[in-house]
Amino acid sequence: MPRFRGAGKGAEGDYNSRHAAGKGAPGGRGRGSGGGGGAAAAAAAGGGGLPRERMEAVVFVFSLIDCCALIFLSVYFIITLSDLECDYINARSCCSKLNKWVVPELIGHTAVSVLMLISLHWFIFLLNLPVATWNIYRFIMVPSGNMGVFDPTEIHNRGQLKSHMKEAMIKLGFHLLCFFMYLYSMILALIND
Repeated sequence: MPRFRGAGKGAEGDYNSRHAAGKGAPGGRGRGSGGGGGAAAAAAAGGGGLPRERMEAVVFVFSLIDCCALIFLSVYFIITLSDLECDYINARSCCSKLNKWVVPELIGHTAVSVLMLISLHWFIFLLNLPVATWNIYRFIMVPSGNMGVFDPTEIHNRGQLKSHMKEAMIKLGFHLLCFFMYLYSMILALIND
């Protein structure tokens, strides 16, 4: 009997750690059996690194910070385009300011999309995919000879200024939606941790 009391603490600790992680005792084993198996199983399940819940929290903290930067960029695009619309700045300086931030926006949004794909958050990945694809398409399809996505010679033609403004507003709404989704997911991951 003394063997079970000494092993009972370790087995009870392993039992509690398995059940706290959402995994039951395999095969209906009792508390006294398998004294060291729980620690090995926990190390194998976690891969020797961070637990899945903590990794999810890190993923959503990074996504939240990235989303804040993308919200800032969307507001910056809206303000700069509205300044151009009201003739507070000329087209060349407006387009050079905006083109400077096209690549960081592309990288930020693509990084979040890839991160969601790697961390197997399929719904959020599929939600981000169309916007990331649109950003990549818009960047790749810049005509040769143009200054960038925003070109001063074409921004006043064919209502491009209005379409750029509408796109920036849609992105702002999308990033605000994602912000609250990431915030909720981060809180949920931290609570489960």
